[in-house]
Amino acid sequence: MARIHNFAAGPSTLPLPVLEEASRNLLDYADSGMSLIEMSHRSKIYDSVHSETISLARELLNVPDDFDILLLQGGATLQFGMVPMAFLRENTVADYILTGSWSKKAREDAEKIGSVSVIWDGADSHYTRIPSDDELQFSPGAAYAHICSNETIGGIQWQTFPDTEGIPLIVDASSDVMSRPIPWDRVSMIYAGSQKNLAPSGMAFIIMSRSLIDGAARDLPAYLRYDLHADKNSLYNTPPSFVVWMTKLTLQWIKANGGMSGMEKRRDEKADMLYGMLDDCGGFYISPVDRNSRSKMNVVWRLQSEDLEKKFLDEAEREGLSGLKGHRSVGGCRASIYNAMSLEGVRALTEFMKDFMEKNG
Repeated sequence: MARIHNFAAGPSTLPLPVLEEASRNLLDYADSGMSLIEMSHRSKIYDSVHSETISLARELLNVPDDFDILLLQGGATLQFGMVPMAFLRENTVADYILTGSWSKKAREDAEKIGSVSVIWDGADSHYTRIPSDDELQFSPGAAYAHICSNETIGGIQWQTFPDTEGIPLIVDASSDVMSRPIPWDRVSMIYAGSQKNLAPSGMAFIIMSRSLIDGAARDLPAYLRYDLHADKNSLYNTPPSFVVWMTKLTLQWIKANGGMSGMEKRRDEKADMLYGMLDDCGGFYISPVDRNSRSKMNVVWRLQSEDLEKKFLDEAEREGLSGLKGHRSVGGCRASIYNAMSLEGVRALTEFMKDFMEKNG
């Protein structure tokens, strides 16, 4: 079977060794006579997978002892509402920094729960840049501040996390989790959907401080209580066992490929290659993003006309370069170069871009 290069934003490409390992063990896991996804989540075999997944995540991200790791259902979108329900009380406010579609969606859900202060909104620049620290003024005593670390649609990314002056920082890291270390001295919680850098869709990967968990609301339906999930090691109810297993395999692949330093090196080589193409094309491809805010996970660009973009996308698809169409809300082109995307895939894309430019410039 000839595999194509899949640049889709999510669900996205997974490491080939991970898919091969899952394929070999899907029908009969650990000589049990059945698949892991058929067996009880209370079994010793599944418990081993579950525990190793959490242990690997803690090791790779150097998670402090006073942080818990949760593996929940609902993806990141459920967290848009779950976070404010847990922490946004009466007479409190939450600060939201709007850098694109996903931070706006999180804000919209929070506003249904309580008082929200938008302390920065990138609408004037069409969400093409990340704010500097001196543009941010946090609300005194805010319950928390929320950012999206990487906006997949607009192709912008926080290169460093803001100093919130002691306010708990909560980060939607769905599209760049496991691509770089986390500055735990600045972060109280990260959450991420699994379908970009970890596994298939269907899980929220969460790391949060115990102090935050201790302060979370308890007068909520059971599944919305962080303390219950933490107390039960994310086994309060049936977990998304297949996604947990695939996450474990991906984390093992990350560890075998140099951990966070290996992923950062791999990430930078791919991003430099692709942005180098955009910068050296003489304006044939147009990057709308501020250079200091460029995402190293989702690279976006436009061509001179929508007709030329359609031709580019159609020809790229025929060459086995899939998933390059930009989000329907903004159009254009987008290459998602998550951890599992190979250097060879990005090289094939840049070579195609050069050839297309020479034929159509």
